[in-house]
Amino acid sequence: MRTRSIGLSLFATAAIVVAACTGGGTPAPATPAPVTPAPATPAPATDPPKVWKIGVVTDVGTLDDKNFNQFSWEGAQKGAAAIGGEATAIVTVASADYDKNVQSFVDQKFDIIVTIGFALADATAKAAKLNPTVQFIGVDQAPCLTGAGDPDPTFTDCSGDMATLLPNFQGLVFAEQEPGYLAGIAAASITTKKVIGAIGGAAFIPPVVRYIKGYINGAHSVDPTIQVKVAYVSDDLGKAFNDPAGGKAFATQFIQQNGVDVLFQVAGKTGNGVLAAACDANIYGVGVDVDQHESTPETAKCTVTSAEKKLSIAVEQAIMRVGDGSAKGGIIGNDAKNDGIGLSKYYEFESMFSSDAQAKIQAAFDGFKAGTTDPCAPANCTDPFE
Repeated sequence: MRTRSIGLSLFATAAIVVAACTGGGTPAPATPAPVTPAPATPAPATDPPKVWKIGVVTDVGTLDDKNFNQFSWEGAQKGAAAIGGEATAIVTVASADYDKNVQSFVDQKFDIIVTIGFALADATAKAAKLNPTVQFIGVDQAPCLTGAGDPDPTFTDCSGDMATLLPNFQGLVFAEQEPGYLAGIAAASITTKKVIGAIGGAAFIPPVVRYIKGYINGAHSVDPTIQVKVAYVSDDLGKAFNDPAGGKAFATQFIQQNGVDVLFQVAGKTGNGVLAAACDANIYGVGVDVDQHESTPETAKCTVTSAEKKLSIAVEQAIMRVGDGSAKGGIIGNDAKNDGIGLSKYYEFESMFSSDAQAKIQAAFDGFKAGTTDPCAPANCTDPFE
């Protein structure tokens, strides 16, 4: 009995030792060591999107001329919105201010400068040469450049290649003779007297001459016996393009002296007065550059159509080319081939244009596209008084 008692005692002692070593029952979970989080990797820095600064210098006149300045300005605003920019305009009061107005935008470090009108071509070319990092867009501009890239206002030395010498200057030009020709067909189709007229702002402005010479040729393509009476308002640009009252007085006298029954205006805001005189004389008017039935509602009652340049579209697209990096310097043509010109709708006057007349207008447009119709024949498009 003693031996068994000692054995049980030893067993109990061993059990106590084992329990002490194991802690007894289910072991407690280990406490994990604290982990220091890795620092976050900062996002790569990004530059804010570029805000393009776009300056517009108008020709002599007003921004709301319902014509050349206004629709070019609208194109600049659309182009600015398309590329994430802001457009600002300077309205030129006198031609002596062209250089100063362009330089103002250069000094303010504008990215793109749009200048409106043939008369600003030399000022724009000079600025483009001196400021190669600024992009220039000249509406209605194809400057004569010397081999050194300087403008020659006398058009004596035009040996310079604009695309090479001024790669930062897009000169937007239009084949004015084409919409002029279409307007001539329209006028010849509705005249009853076989005497139609055209009043231009100034005879030394080539686009004005091209419009009118195309008008003459278009009318004569319908009937060579039609008389086309032509007059130019003034060599003073203010009177020629920014004087509606003067234009109305000039046109009133012109109508009385020549007995025309359709009158085409190519004189900007002065021409708005020409259309007003046509309405007062109860004859038909033809607008210019834009759809004047819509842009000049006060003379819509007699404006049968307009010879159009797609100004807004051309300026907007030129700005977008700068924005996407595809802009190239040189002359950028706008004509029937790229739908850059056209004839406006006839609105309430459509019944006056027979299907034959409309077919002739369409055939001429198609001929321009195909290169089979010459809007500068037989009368050339350069001499205003030929």
